Amino acid sequence: MDSNNFSRSRKLLDISQRLRQSNSITPHSNDQLYQSQTHKKPNRSAVLICLFNQGDEIYVILTKRSSKLSSYSGHVSLPGGRTDEGDADDIRTALREAEEEIGLDPALVDVVTVLEPFVTKENVTVVPVLGILWNKQAFNPVLNADEVESIFYAPLEMFLKDENRRHEDREFQGDKYVLHYFDFKANNMVYVIWALTAGILISTASLVYQRPPEFEPRMPKFWKKNYSRF
Repeated sequence: MDSNNFSRSRKLLDISQRLRQSNSITPHSNDQLYQSQTHKKPNRSAVLICLFNQGDEIYVILTKRSSKLSSYSGHVSLPGGRTDEGDADDIRTALREAEEEIGLDPALVDVVTVLEPFVTKENVTVVPVLGILWNKQAFNPVLNADEVESIFYAPLEMFLKDENRRHEDREFQGDKYVLHYFDFKANNMVYVIWALTAGILISTASLVYQRPPEFEPRMPKFWKKNYSRF
């Protein structure tokens, strides 16, 4: 990246410095031995939470999955996917998938940290990798039509606010929890961000902005199973 062509946001610089030093992230995020032993386990995925600054807002890159896909077709998601045998770690998985899906050059992404994994109801471990796109102008999206229908950018702080949010009470194995739905208009469409993607972004926004959401998250307990066994 050529620092002569763009200026780095002071807000994002402060956030990146704080998160790199934070004890609230997964304790194994910088442990190469742990990464090498865990990331190749079956049923493991990684997603990229890619942030950039525009005006006074911090935005996150999101996609709408292709209707051609056999699973979660048409859902809004973070760029990412299943671990490949050749991936060195979760960071590599997230960056590789983002490049394959939306043409995001890994060299443009400054990886700040790896957050605590989430575990889906199907027992798939999803590892959020948080990175910063300092030079947004250098990113020219190229969508893989087989996987991605569209790309859009949402303000991260919206996942702490009660406006444009709906919720649904659910229960699984005696655990009563809430699924959150966020409606967001972009590209002349209304995108619905919900389920695990919404949960990851609520947690990320709370970490970035250092405050809880305006609503009670009450997320599923199974999302935060003891990930040490992975």
